[in-house]
Formats: sequence, C-alpha cells, structure tokens
Amino acid sequence: MKKKLVTALLLCCGLVLAQSHPAVAIRNAKIVTVSGPVINKGTLVVRNGLIEAVGENVAVPADAMLVEGEGLTVYPGLIDALSTWGQAGAPPAAAATTGRGGRGAATPATPATTAAQVMTAIASTATAPARGPEDRPQTTSWIKIADELSPTDRRIESARSAGFTTAITFPTRGIFAGQGAVIDLLTAEKPGELVINSPVGQYISIGAGRGFGGGFPASLMGYIAYVRQIYLDAEHYKLVKDAYAKNPNGMKRPEYDRALEGVLDSPRILLPANRMVEIDRMIHLAADLKQPFILYGGRETYRPEAVELLKKANVAMLLSIKWPEKNRDADPDEVDSMRTLETRDKAASAPAMLQKAGVKFAFYSDGLDAPRDLQAAVKKALDAGLSREDALRALTLTPAEIFKVSDRLGSIEKGKIGNLVVTRGEIFDDRTKVEMIFVDGRKYTPAVEAMPMGGRGTPTVDPGVNQ
Repeated sequence: MKKKLVTALLLCCGLVLAQSHPAVAIRNAKIVTVSGPVINKGTLVVRNGLIEAVGENVAVPADAMLVEGEGLTVYPGLIDALSTWGQAGAPPAAAATTGRGGRGAATPATPATTAAQVMTAIASTATAPARGPEDRPQTTSWIKIADELSPTDRRIESARSAGFTTAITFPTRGIFAGQGAVIDLLTAEKPGELVINSPVGQYISIGAGRGFGGGFPASLMGYIAYVRQIYLDAEHYKLVKDAYAKNPNGMKRPEYDRALEGVLDSPRILLPANRMVEIDRMIHLAADLKQPFILYGGRETYRPEAVELLKKANVAMLLSIKWPEKNRDADPDEVDSMRTLETRDKAASAPAMLQKAGVKFAFYSDGLDAPRDLQAAVKKALDAGLSREDALRALTLTPAEIFKVSDRLGSIEKGKIGNLVVTRGEIFDDRTKVEMIFVDGRKYTPAVEAMPMGGRGTPTVDPGVNQ
C-alpha cells in the first residue's frame, strides 16, 4: 500500500512540475540525427512532447529546463519493430514459423490481454472441430491491440532502460491474430496515452500443426488454403457491401462479418518466413493475395539466395535478433543437422548481408526484454559485419518507415515526437551508460543497476522533470 502511495505521489509531482517546465534543452551534446549528418556539438529543445529545434546554433529558451550535454550523445529513441510490449502478461511475439519450422522454432504467443476475446472461439472449436474456412478457425482479425493495452506491463520499464521508446505491438494468437499498433513506452494512467497509430497491420501465423480440436486446418496446405480463402471471401464481401451501399433498394442486406471487417481494416499483413523455402512461399502467397505485406523472422537471410528473393520482390524484412541457439533442454545425444548448425553459426551475419544488398530490414526483440540480452544480440550482429550506423537505423528510422510513421518517429528532426535516448559513450558499446530517456518529451532515468547498457534493472520516472 505504501509503495503504491509513493508511486502516486511521484507521478503527481511530475505532472505539477511539467507545468512549470514546459521545455527541456540539452546543450553542447553530440546529436546523432540518423536522417541527417551528426551534429558534434549542438543543442536540442523539446517542448510539449515535440522537438522544437535542433542544431549547432540553437538558443536555449528562457523557460527551458537545461541539461548540460558535455560528454553526452543524443540518439532517437529505439523502436522494436514487432513486439507484445504493452500487453500485461503477454509472452513475446513468436519467432516466425511455417511448416515444420525446425528445431528451436517458437510457438505463437498468447497475450493475456486478448485471451478473453478468443476464449469463445477456442472453446467452440475444442468441442466442435472446424470443418472448413467458413468456421473461421483460429481467427480474431477484428481485435485491435490499441484497445487492449496495459500501461502496467513491467516490460515497458525494462525496455526503456535499454533505450527503447517505441514498439509496434501485435496480438499474436492464432492464424489471423489481429491488428497491431505503434505505441510509446510511457508511464501512463490511461492506455490510450500510449497509442501513436492504429491499426498498422494484421499479424498472420502459419503452422503445420493440428488445428484446435484436430479440425481444419490440420496441415501446412490447409493453413495456406485458409488464408487464401479468407481474402477471397473478403473481396466478395466488400463488393457486395459496396453494391448495397450504392443502391440498397430491392437488395438483401449483407450479413455483417467481423472477421472479414478486421481483414479489410488492416493496411498491411505480416507473414512469417524463416527458412529460404518459406521466404519464397510467402512472397508468392502475398502476390496472390494482392496485399501490401512485410515478412518477419528471417533466420536464413544470411543465405545469398534468400537475400536475392527479398531484393527481387522489394519486400521489407522484420529480422529477429533472438539468434538461434541449441535448446538447453535438448537431448544431448541428439545430432543436429548441418543446416541447423550452419544457421546457428551464420544467422547473425544476415543483417550485414541484407544491408549490402539494399534490402530494407528492421530489428525486433523477439522476447529479449532484458537490457543485457538486447545489447548482446545487437553486438553479435556488429561482430558479424553490420556497421553501427546501419544497426542504429534498423532500430530507429527503418521500422518507422516500414510502418509509415517516419513523419513523426525514428530520427531527430524538428516537429517529430520527443523520443530520445541520451548516453555516455557510443550506444552499442559494452560500457556505455544510458543517462536518461525521453518519451513524448517526458524524462526517465534508469535505475542505478540498469544504467550500464549491458546491465539489468528497471528505470524509474524522474519526477523532477516529467514533461
């Protein structure tokens, strides 16, 4: 009880002081804009949650709270391109898997926030297995995760301490799981305060396992056929709706279908693709569906043939930085295939391969919530040939571009949202410390044990400068 009271008092103090300090200025810092040249010694002003000015000769406003930036570097806040952050109790977004998936393939996550909404579908299919696509198995396409967010998700704080200020978060249960949203990782009273844009896409997973209750779909072919059928149904549904809206007189009213409404409401789809055969398969599927699409997973994009497929299709890849490794609980006598061993050895070289080929890609954490784990994963990609500049872009401007929010996120520019991470040292160095994080212009200070970028811990709100 006492802890809750202290937290409430700190938040109240922050709100009060926000009124007396409408602006924050960071002076004489190195500013890495990402979208433009690095400013070696400049000033950045954030007012009312937005970047008001940035440059070498920017004056500090008289009403601004001043942060002396000597020895500090300012970066855009990091963005997780595919996440379940903001969903209390939710496991991480699953690693992409289609077909057999291979060893270490993850199973679809089950966000607790959407469990109640899909329970009816689960129960009905458990007692009466789906017989065909008309039964809409494993489909909750109408769910908008923006309506299901929880600011109390503890992973928000942990992610912030690693420099993440934004996540593109999705429901991830079932075949058509629902629609994602771009959110800021804030300490907030109302879930709506987190939302930047919604919906931003439909999360689709495809597996070769049995459907609920052993019904349809029960094979990889069944899953793909079902996805195709949904879009055929959606196209017909839209034609009928449009015809009825144009001239309803004498025409039977179309029946409302929330599953198809959810599909039609999604601006793009996310399709899983780890192995090279899956990349090829999903590219062809998306062409048949005639939908804007993004692939996620990408474990075998270290293969030149896979990179060539992506380049030819001009498709963006959301790349998991949870690099494959042997399962700790695996049978020690089990012999891994040469392909599995090769993937473990070379997966971290994929970002450098994609960058060299000009394929657009963005990183997603894939369950690596602790700052130490996130840091280690990025460092592995750097050691495998990716440049620091390209790693930073894959965690800032590129995910913002992929999800069409680069006009407000992903770089340090006038007018954009004040999402920043301020470090002492280069952002991906082992000994670098995160000094402060700004989300929507609000300042957060990592807890003492979380300050080193390679360390663990959770950040706390700095009540003295909450904007």
